[in-house]
Amino acid sequence: MRTARRSPHGTRCENRGSPAHLQESGLAVFGVDASPAMIESARHAYPGLRFDVGSMAALDIVDGALGGVLSRWSVIHTPPRELPAVLAEFHRVLAPGGHLLIGFSAADDPSHPTQAFDHTVAPAYRWWPGHLSALLRESGLVEKARMARRPEPGERRQFQEIHLLARKSAADRGNAS
Repeated sequence: MRTARRSPHGTRCENRGSPAHLQESGLAVFGVDASPAMIESARHAYPGLRFDVGSMAALDIVDGALGGVLSRWSVIHTPPRELPAVLAEFHRVLAPGGHLLIGFSAADDPSHPTQAFDHTVAPAYRWWPGHLSALLRESGLVEKARMARRPEPGERRQFQEIHLLARKSAADRGNAS
């Protein structure tokens, strides 16, 4: 995809308005999801946007092509042993100076960096924010900001929501190894 501006990339096709909002902001947007059903749902909800079936650990994108990656709740179904490969792939596709915004549910206890929980679709995992931040550093991404949202009483899941903003160094022109 050729655009005048670097394109952000969504790694989970969701129907929360994020893709359309980003496109309306003038960014070239596309999404990737492992689930063909989610891809069809996203294509129906956003017919003017591109959505492809794919894996977060093996994106069909050239090295350094993206200015940003948006990964909102994309990693909750990633088994803990596989998360480093996903983060390394995000690092690979980001341009030098590119950003990753990753959202996830937080684990309750730092002594348990990941906690499994039952999810409607498939087993899911919550991550201790400091642990996920360390995994980002190991993949070559540096946390720049963190936002936490506590659940409201009565919400279905009483998990704290975390968003980490990480950046690939502007001097980093290689892959994470």
